[in-house]
Amino acid sequence: MSVDTKDMENVVIVGSGPAGYTAALYTSRADLDPLVIEGFAWGGLLQQTTDVENYPGYAEGVMGPEMMQNFRDQAERFGARFITDDATKLELSGEPGGIHGVRVGDQEIRTRAVVLAMGAEPKKLGVPGEDELASRGVSYCATCDAAFHRDGETIVVGGGDTAMEDATFLAKFADKVGLVHRRPEFRASAIMLQRAKDMDNIELLTPYAVQSFEADENGVLSKAVLENTEDGSIRDLPITGAFIAIGHRPNSQLVAGQMDLDDEGYVLVEGRSTRTKPPGVFAAGDLTDHTYRQAVTAAGTGCMAALDAEAYLRDTPVDPEAHWAPDPAKVEAAAESAAS
Repeated sequence: MSVDTKDMENVVIVGSGPAGYTAALYTSRADLDPLVIEGFAWGGLLQQTTDVENYPGYAEGVMGPEMMQNFRDQAERFGARFITDDATKLELSGEPGGIHGVRVGDQEIRTRAVVLAMGAEPKKLGVPGEDELASRGVSYCATCDAAFHRDGETIVVGGGDTAMEDATFLAKFADKVGLVHRRPEFRASAIMLQRAKDMDNIELLTPYAVQSFEADENGVLSKAVLENTEDGSIRDLPITGAFIAIGHRPNSQLVAGQMDLDDEGYVLVEGRSTRTKPPGVFAAGDLTDHTYRQAVTAAGTGCMAALDAEAYLRDTPVDPEAHWAPDPAKVEAAAESAAS
C-alpha cells in the first residue's frame, strides 16, 4: 500500500531555545528540511536573560536575546523553516514508521519525526516586584548569575536540595547569603543542609516568606520584604540579588498521556539517547533535564535529538498501517493533571 507523502514533513521541532534551534541547525545541515514551531515566546528563557557569560565562544559575554537570534539565524541559514506560533495539540503515533500530527491553530501538520524542545519554566513566588525585577536582581539560576553579585548581599528562597546547592555556590561570590524558607525545618537532605550551615557567610532565615521585592531609583533590586510566618513580624532586608529555588515545571502538557513522564512531568528518554517511548519522537533540553538546566547542555541534547532523528528517518520506512495511538480522554485527563 503506497503512502501519500505530499506535504508530509520529515521532522517537526516543537519549541525553540538552545535545544530547539540546535536541533534545527543539525537537521537542516542533514538536508531534512526541518520545520520549527518556535512559539510566540521564541528563544525560551534566554529571551528574558540579560548578560550570558558562561556560553563557550562569547569571550565578552552576550545578551540572551542576541544569542538566541544568532542561534535562529544560523539554523535559518541552512534552510530551517519557522512558524512563530504555538503548537496547540500533538497526536503521536505509537508505532514505528507512524505519522505524527502537530496542530498549530487551524493548521494540521503531518510529520515522520518530532523533536520536543518545549523547555521548562521556573516556579515563581508570585509576589509583587518579582516579574518586574527579573534579570534586574531577581534570578532563577545561581549558576548563571552568581558572578554578577560578587561582594554583594543576596538571598536564596527555597527549602530543598536545589536551594542548598544554590546557596553554597552563591556563597563563593557574595559577601552574604540569606537562605529564606517559610518553615522552621528544611526539606533538603541532611548532607546538603549541613554544607550550607558550614558556610560562614550563609544565614538561615526561618520561618520567613517573601512578601515583595523592591527596587532602587535605578529600577534595580534593592530590598526584600520578609514576613515571619509564625508571629507576622516584618523584616526589610537590603539585598543586591534574590535567587528563587523552589523548582521548575516542565512544559510537557502537550504530550501528557502519550508518553512516559516522571512524577514531576519531565519527559523520560531511553538511556543516554533522546529517544522516547513513541517511535520517531525525541526530547531535548530542559524538558528532560532535572539537574543542569544550562544553555550549553540544552544545545548538546538538541544536537543529540537531531542525530537520533536522522538515524530514525534513515532506518525506518513509513508504515501505511500505522495510526495515531492516544486515547483522547486519557490525553485530556493527563494534560489537566500536568497543568494543575
